[in-house]
Amino acid sequence: MSVGSEQTRLIVLRGNSGSGKSTVAKALRDAYGRGVAWVSQDLVRRTILRENDRPGAANIGLIDQVARYSLDHGFHVILDGIFYAGHYERMLAGLARDRMGLSRFYYLDVSMDETLRRHTTRPEAAELGADKMRAWYRPRDLLDSIRERVVEETSSLHETTTMIVNDTQLLTIPYGPVRQADGRSSRAGREHRPAADGLLVTSCARAASVPAEHRLPSSARAPD
Repeated sequence: MSVGSEQTRLIVLRGNSGSGKSTVAKALRDAYGRGVAWVSQDLVRRTILRENDRPGAANIGLIDQVARYSLDHGFHVILDGIFYAGHYERMLAGLARDRMGLSRFYYLDVSMDETLRRHTTRPEAAELGADKMRAWYRPRDLLDSIRERVVEETSSLHETTTMIVNDTQLLTIPYGPVRQADGRSSRAGREHRPAADGLLVTSCARAASVPAEHRLPSSARAPD
């Protein structure tokens, strides 16, 4: 069954804890403004369901349903999480297969040492110690059935978000359309609010005029 429309985008950010996934997701949504559904694995698994990460866990299906529902209602979707390949690849592959529009997958690759360094700057550091971080860590846990673009730990927040924006042309796409129950699409009633000003992002193919409401904020890399 088809999901979303040709206009909606699916962006998947994977990587170990501390790789910058949530920071990049927030920067992308802030740049676009209203119209992006940010679906965080941590929010669904740890906060809403409070379950352990294991094969077949309930959060996997719930994340899938939230992403599909959001796409079908005209939202671009950013999925953000560790998303271990052994637990989540089948769900992610299904989303990629059923998408009507563009999907892009990114793996934010950081070393164990960098993971620990970044973790010390996070509020969760007091609750989650270094031993827990080491237990969670999976080196280059890439998906087998989906092509992912690997983002090295030396890539700044600005460089990473600019690359993703240019890959997906996210900032050139308006908010909508909405799929109706009969399968038709409509832009009626959809509102798109301007985002904060920042660095102008251009197409990777040629210089493009990006609307003022779609400006990418510029800041230093930070842990997620």
